[in-house]
Amino acid sequence: MNWKKSFKEGVKGGIPIGLGYLPVSFTFGFLAVSGGLPVWVAVLISLTNLTSAGQFAGTNLIIAGAGYFEVALTTLVINLRYMLMSLSLSQKLEQKTGTLARMALAFGITDETFVVSSLRPGILRASYMLGLISMPILGWNAGTLLGGSVSSMLPEAMQNAMGIALYAMFIALIIPAARQSRAVLCVIAVAVAAVCIFKYIAVFSFISSGFRIIAATVIASAFGAWFFPGKEEEGGKTQDGD
Repeated sequence: MNWKKSFKEGVKGGIPIGLGYLPVSFTFGFLAVSGGLPVWVAVLISLTNLTSAGQFAGTNLIIAGAGYFEVALTTLVINLRYMLMSLSLSQKLEQKTGTLARMALAFGITDETFVVSSLRPGILRASYMLGLISMPILGWNAGTLLGGSVSSMLPEAMQNAMGIALYAMFIALIIPAARQSRAVLCVIAVAVAAVCIFKYIAVFSFISSGFRIIAATVIASAFGAWFFPGKEEEGGKTQDGD
């Protein structure tokens, strides 16, 4: 298969992902600019990241005036899974793919691109991966620019009122998964309980919002790994403990 054909196949597989990213990145751009960031800063964040939850958390900390270390550590913990995904996909890439090319392709690894590429049979060509990640990157940045531009044109009162969109979006994401899996429901409950403990119990008042997120993430992840470990199935696939 030649480079051009492989690239086109990747683009075709990435179009639905890119379209799906538009409303999420629109929300990100809207909330980032509503929080006080210039449109170009919101777009720059999306140009240099492709991390969804990590961007929302990091940007909220920036708006709140958190320090560099707190922002860096929070986004590291939230995005740690991408390192594992990249390592996994690197085993499927054709051997002649150079280090710089692998690093560039790793930038575009998300939950969705990982699933699509990992399910593709055979060796992954760099040209295919480049096409696959190009559409999500384009969709993510286009949505950020559009959301930030719309936010900058709205009155301040409406911008503040639209802040509820972020919470509604995350609720819409977690409710279906929680209804389908007892493990997910329990992990969510532990994460919420941990955040509430750190926020409302006086002895933990010295912990900043960023470190609350980090601690809650670690606690909930450890709880899920301990009580709902993956079970090995035929073919090497895993299943949660539900």
